[in-house]
Amino acid sequence: MTYTLSRTLFTESPLIRPQAGQEALIQTARLGDLEAFNALVLMHQERVYNLAYRILGDEAAAADATQEAFILAYRHLGRFHAGSFFAWLYRIATNVCYDVLRYQKRRPAVSFTQLSGDDDEERELDLPAHEADPETVIQRRELAALLQQHINTLPIDQRTALVLSDVQGLSDKEIAVIMRTSIGTVKSRLSRARAKMRRSLGGAPLAA
Repeated sequence: MTYTLSRTLFTESPLIRPQAGQEALIQTARLGDLEAFNALVLMHQERVYNLAYRILGDEAAAADATQEAFILAYRHLGRFHAGSFFAWLYRIATNVCYDVLRYQKRRPAVSFTQLSGDDDEERELDLPAHEADPETVIQRRELAALLQQHINTLPIDQRTALVLSDVQGLSDKEIAVIMRTSIGTVKSRLSRARAKMRRSLGGAPLAA
């Protein structure tokens, strides 16, 4: 099995049915149809990757976590019976990210990007095809990296709530389902996270 953001999770099924409804795809995928599961991957892979990246702050680690999340989702799809599929999927992805962070705390602080051998020069060459101004692209990347640096300083629960709300655009109720907590707790975490981000972006030292 292989996975990138531009490919399906399972290479054995080249044909995708993007026109099929999600509920029908879920039911078919539960019967072991890899083509149907590939379609679900295509529906959700970008947002799952973005969620993982914002929580982990590392592109390679986020890609690995995204792959692991979809593998787990496929293996345990039979356990999903009702409710919000994306909330179920996001909960899996969030748990995978938590496992990665716990592992990193027990290991030397070497980034996945460094281990992969990628460098800034190589990444700068990978510009969007529609973008005519490379300087603008670089500035956007620098801003995104700065924002991510500030996000990384938040405690993991606050970071996850902030990403799900302000990046993914989910409601407090949806976040509560994903994080398995109360709406009041979600609101509290968001309030604290946003306050810390405001102080941090206002020039205060980066500290959790």
